[in-house]
Amino acid sequence: MKRRVFIVTILLHTLLLTFVYVLQGMIFPSLRLYGIAPLLLPVISTGVAVYEGRNTGGVVGIFAGILCDVSFNAPVGLFTVVLTITGLIVGTLADTVLTRGFATFIICCFAVLVISAAVQMFPLLLFEGIPIQPLFATAVRQTVYSLLFAFPLWFFVRALGKRAQRLLSSRM
Repeated sequence: MKRRVFIVTILLHTLLLTFVYVLQGMIFPSLRLYGIAPLLLPVISTGVAVYEGRNTGGVVGIFAGILCDVSFNAPVGLFTVVLTITGLIVGTLADTVLTRGFATFIICCFAVLVISAAVQMFPLLLFEGIPIQPLFATAVRQTVYSLLFAFPLWFFVRALGKRAQRLLSSRM
C-alpha cells in the first residue's frame, strides 16, 4: 500500500511539474518583469519535499533538475544535482525537525531559489567574466519574482499528496 501511494504521489507531482514546465517555457517568458522570468521548478520540488518528505522530494528534485538543465544554458547536470540534493535535505528536515506548513514552505522556497540563482550565476561569473553586481541584482529580482508564484503553487503541491492517499484508500 505504501509503495502504491509513493508511486501515485510521484506520478501526480510529475504531472504538475510537467504542467509548470510548459507554463514556465511558453507563457512566463511573455510575463517578464524587468527582463526577469520567474523560476518555478525549484518551488515545486521544494514544496514536494516539504509536504511529502525526503524520498519523494529527492525523486521530484531529479525530474525538476533535469527539466531545468534542459531549459537553461547551464553546465549539464548542475541543476539535477542541486535540486536533488535540496529535495533530499529539505525533505529530511521536514521529516524530522520542521513543521509542515506555509511558513516553512516559503522559507525553504526562498533558500532553494537563492541556491538556484547562485547556480545560474556561477558559470556566468566564472567562465564569462560578468561582474557580480549585475548578476546579484538579477538574482535578487528573480528570487522575489519567483516567490510571488510560490503562494498559488503551494495549494497544488499540498493538495496532490493528500489526493494520492485518498485515491488509493478509496480503492481498498
